[in-house]
Amino acid sequence: MRIVLVGPPGAGKGTQATRLAEKLRIPHISTGDLFRANISRQTELGKLAKSYMDAGNLVPDEVTIAMAKDRMSQPDAEGGFLLDGFPRNVSQAEALDELLKTEGIKLDAVLDLEAPEDEVVKRIAGRRVCRKDSSHVFHVTYSKPKQDGVCDHCGGELYQRDDDSEETVRTRLEVYHTQTEPIIDYYRAQGLVVTISAMGPVDEVTGRALEALKSGQ
Repeated sequence: MRIVLVGPPGAGKGTQATRLAEKLRIPHISTGDLFRANISRQTELGKLAKSYMDAGNLVPDEVTIAMAKDRMSQPDAEGGFLLDGFPRNVSQAEALDELLKTEGIKLDAVLDLEAPEDEVVKRIAGRRVCRKDSSHVFHVTYSKPKQDGVCDHCGGELYQRDDDSEETVRTRLEVYHTQTEPIIDYYRAQGLVVTISAMGPVDEVTGRALEALKSGQ
């Protein structure tokens, strides 16, 4: 299957993308991974992207699209792929359509993860990360440490990252509503959108997504 995964920050896209890609046996292609891989390998695209990033500018759509094209042409993506974080706007969606058309392939579905805005803010703003090991993540409501402000695993201090503040989260949501959400209507017009609730246990959301993709509803 060839799938695009969309949803607001905090909807669990990263977690679901990894799980769905494994279940469907297709590669998970994320924008962040594309940038990191190209920059670490010092490809021409990576060098170009880094020049924009170092200058504090957004990487142009054409660079992102070129990276995605290169990744989707790899052998492991012949049978399908799951795109996470791309396309992020209608211009990129249109470019992806043109790219797939030249390859004689098309998307099978656009999976839209829905979550109430207040819940998204609660999920992200409640996260606390260990200063000693950032892989140790807790939540003030859903995954409390045994002792407030202290990591269960190493005793490190738990803190709220700047990106996780409520103000920052609401700004990210506004960017999502303005730039990315319009692609849902774009793909809905093509009959590709499959919408599911991102609420509930991770396993339930994964099962819901797989069933929805299977039935196309």
